[in-house]
Amino acid sequence: MKVSKYTKASFLLALFLLLVLSCKQEKKADEALEEEEMAAALPEASFFEMRTYYCAPGRLDALQTRFRDHTMKLFEKHGMTNLAYWIPVENPDNKLVYIIGYPNEESRDAIWNSFAEDPDWKQVWEASTADGPIVDSVEQVFLRYTDYSPKIVAGDGGPRVFSQRTYFTPEGKLPNLHARFRDHTLKIFENNGMTNVAYFDLDDRHEMGDRTLIYFITFPDTTARSTSWATFLEDPDWLEARANSIADGPILDSLKFELFTATDFSPLK
Repeated sequence: MKVSKYTKASFLLALFLLLVLSCKQEKKADEALEEEEMAAALPEASFFEMRTYYCAPGRLDALQTRFRDHTMKLFEKHGMTNLAYWIPVENPDNKLVYIIGYPNEESRDAIWNSFAEDPDWKQVWEASTADGPIVDSVEQVFLRYTDYSPKIVAGDGGPRVFSQRTYFTPEGKLPNLHARFRDHTLKIFENNGMTNVAYFDLDDRHEMGDRTLIYFITFPDTTARSTSWATFLEDPDWLEARANSIADGPILDSLKFELFTATDFSPLK
C-alpha cells in the first residue's frame, strides 16, 4: 500500500509532539523530585520562632518583595525552615507576621548568626534599604508544638482566613487548658467547620511561658468564621466539655485574637 507524503508528515509531526510532551513530563518529574530532595535535606523543625515586623509607612510591599525574592532562600540556605507568612486582615500597623523553624533550640543562635553575617544577605539588605528603612521594629517569641498539635505542612488550602488566638491561664492551669483542647476542643472545632493548623507553647524563656497557649485555626472566610463560632459555642459537646473543665475553677484568664491572610509567597496558604 502506498503511503502519501502527507500521511508520513502527519506521522512524523505526531511523533515529534509526543517526544516533546514526554520530555516536558520528564522534566516536571525531575523538578518535583528535586524539590522533594531539597525539602528532605532540611531537618524537621522542633523549635520555632514567630517574628512580627512593623514596617515604616508605605514600606510593607518592599518588605514582602525582599522576603519573596531573597530572604526566604537565604533562610533555607542557613538551615531554617520557612513555614508561614501572613498579613493581618486589618493592618493599621503595617505588620508582617511569620513563623520559621529550626532543627532544635541549640541550633537557633548559630543559624541566625550565620544568616546575619552572610554577604548575600548584607548585599540584599543594603539594596533594599537604599530608599530608606523598611522595618521600624521587630517582636519575636519562641515556640514549641504542644503534644497534640498538628504539624504545619506547606500547601495551598485555597482562599481562607487564619486566626491566631492567644490564651492566658491562671497560674498552674495551663495543663488543664491543654487537656481540654487535646481531649475535646480540637475535635469540636473540626465538627463546626474549623481547621486546626498548629498549637504552640511558649518557650520557657518567656515570662508567661507557663500560662500561655498560642494556636492557629482557619476558616474559608470571615463570614464562615462567624458562623462556625456561633455553632461551636452552642454545641452540646462543647458545653459539656467546658462545664467539666471548670468544675474546680476557671482555667482561662483572658484571650486575644487576630485574623490573617497568607502572603503569595507563604509555604502555608
